[in-house]
This record gives sequence, structure tokens and C-alpha cells, in this order.
Amino acid sequence: MDSDLSYQLAFGTYEDALRMVGAASEPRTAVNPVSGARIQLYASMIHDGNRSYWDPEFARQQWGGLLAPPGLLMGWLIPPPWEPGGRRPAASLILRVPLPGTTFINAANDVEFTEPIVEGDVLTSIEELVSVSPEKQTRLGTGHFIETLETYRRQDGTVVARSRNTLFRFTPANPA
Repeated sequence: MDSDLSYQLAFGTYEDALRMVGAASEPRTAVNPVSGARIQLYASMIHDGNRSYWDPEFARQQWGGLLAPPGLLMGWLIPPPWEPGGRRPAASLILRVPLPGTTFINAANDVEFTEPIVEGDVLTSIEELVSVSPEKQTRLGTGHFIETLETYRRQDGTVVARSRNTLFRFTPANPA
């Protein structure tokens, strides 16, 4: 079986990581447009009867099309794990930050929506490394907090959302 190198962590020092602050990823564009079928599948899975997800005429008048639920934002850009003749997805910028630490956990996520995302939109995102904390000791282990800002644009270039994400990259503490 072919190992997927795109999801391996980069290792280095805190100083190496600080040199990356301000770096941005290449733009990633969704393989498929925002789809009414996925909007409604998601809404059905969480039992959300919001008319903006189900009533095309109402949604067109209110938003310009079926509205994408906020919980689907990151999902629109998840590349398929395999495509015939396709290339492997690029590693997330956060995985390329060279630090010690063998694992990570999401610590915080704050999303601001600036415009509605509707059926038919094709999203592109750019991820930027905002900060890397000095080493911290937590109950989980010793590591660094890494903050990124991902900016989402629709096909006309309009910013539709910004997602500020903080991960804790660490080496697990030995259990007492």
C-alpha cells in the first residue's frame, strides 16, 4: 500500500517555526461547487428544518440560492482522498510547521461569515500561519499552540468567511 506522505508532520525547532509565521498556502479550490444535495443531506443528518436549506424559492429570494449551513464550511474544500489520474492533496499548512511534538489536538476555532454561501458557489481558500506560541506545559503534554487564519472566497473573489484555528502540537505526557 502506498503511504500518504501529504499528511505527515514536519519536525524542527521553535525557531524554525517562527520563521514560517506569515507564510501562506497556495490557494485551494473546491473540486465541486456547493451543492443543494449536500446541503439537504447535512440538514437532514442534524434534523435542521431551516427553510433556507430546504425551500429553493424562499432561499433564492432571501440569499440567492439554497444556503450552505455554517457547519459545512470546511467540508466544501476537503479534497477526495483519491481520484483517477489525480494528484494527492497538498498537506495543510499547519502540518508543515516544523516543531517538536508527535501529535496535535484542535484547541479553538472561530469562524466569521461575511457573505452567504449558496448552492453553485465554488470556494477557494488560503491558509496563513498567524502565530506559534513559546513552549507550554499542559496536562496533555509539552508543546506549542499554532494559530492559522483561513480565508474563503467565492468564484468572484468576494471573501465569504474567515476561520481562525488554534491547534496544540505536543508530545503526550507520560501517564502518572
